[in-house]
Amino acid sequence: MAEEIVSRPQVLPPPSERATPFGWMRRNLFSTWYNTLLTFLAVGIIYAVLRPAIEWVFFTARWEVVQVNLRLLMTGTYPQGQLWRVWLCLHLLAAISGLTWGVSIRGRRAAGVILLLVPLVLAAFVATGATARMHLAALSAVALVAYALGRLGGVSLRRMVIGAWIAYFPLILLIIRGITRGEGWLPIVPSNFWGGLMLTFLLTVVGVVVSFPVGVLLALGRRSQLPVVRWASIVYIEVIRGVPLITILFMASTMVPLFLPSGVTIDRVLRAMIGITMFSAAYLAENVRGGLQAIPRGQYEAASALGLNATLTMGLIILPQALRLIIPVLVGQFIALFKDTTLVATIGLLDLLGVARSVLAQPQFISYQHEVLVFISLVYWIFSYFMALISQRLEVALGVGQR
Repeated sequence: MAEEIVSRPQVLPPPSERATPFGWMRRNLFSTWYNTLLTFLAVGIIYAVLRPAIEWVFFTARWEVVQVNLRLLMTGTYPQGQLWRVWLCLHLLAAISGLTWGVSIRGRRAAGVILLLVPLVLAAFVATGATARMHLAALSAVALVAYALGRLGGVSLRRMVIGAWIAYFPLILLIIRGITRGEGWLPIVPSNFWGGLMLTFLLTVVGVVVSFPVGVLLALGRRSQLPVVRWASIVYIEVIRGVPLITILFMASTMVPLFLPSGVTIDRVLRAMIGITMFSAAYLAENVRGGLQAIPRGQYEAASALGLNATLTMGLIILPQALRLIIPVLVGQFIALFKDTTLVATIGLLDLLGVARSVLAQPQFISYQHEVLVFISLVYWIFSYFMALISQRLEVALGVGQR
């Protein structure tokens, strides 16, 4: 006689204990008497540690040093009459970001609302002029309109979004620098006027955008069957990786002019961009090479069975898989590059850290080191966290680690 198997239904807690914050707290923080004791002990320790910091931030710190020098920290000595270019770049960024969110990112409404509220919060509590407040409020409006257009257009706008991101980065360099000499519509602003967060952002963008294809080519060159190409790639990668970035910057600042014809000069910002690109490309090449080595041999054999030559195999089959595998490593390198741009202050460029030092050199702000350093640390953390968040979202979309 077969035994009768009776399956008992799983008993779930009431909905109030599953979906509400109180249910989560009861399950994770107050489930037992010792968990409750540990929760109160942890809250006490956190309060004791954070209380002095909170009191300093809200009651003791003198944040007027940031408000007075906010434009200097953001754009350096960029001409006052040409600041509309910086706002134009920000409005374009808000439009492309909103369009991307509407086309490619479904859900995550809470994150979208937070991003929309950030310019409004800055306009209410940080901005010091009516023009800045107006532009900050307009950023949220532009992003919201672009998001609505992206939702209406759907997947049909995806190619346009990709093209917009590709064109955006060279476009902002063109807008910031200018194209006409003298008193034209878009006069050239020399790079010695660039500074603050704007210069940090431009150095990072150029370093990332230019070093990526160079690093991929170096990685492919290191795996090449041609000895000249392979050994040239190996020598470049190992030499650049063997010296610190500050050395590369000093060499780019002092040695690049030696290889130029007589009468030809390159400004310091472009030299710094060349040094950062050379340094980042060498490290990126090794990351890409690691991704290429992770692809199983069967992928090459399958591509060969389909009749693909070596170029098509690498471009359509192998390289996309390798880049997908190393997304976390690439984003980590880009975050490190964003923070390493502070080293350009050693060659006389006033990036965000360099401007902060110049602010602290003013006699009336000598004793405000903590406020200024906390502010720029918060700026670096926000940008780094935002890049990490994009990386996590991209990993989920591409199924990294899942398939």
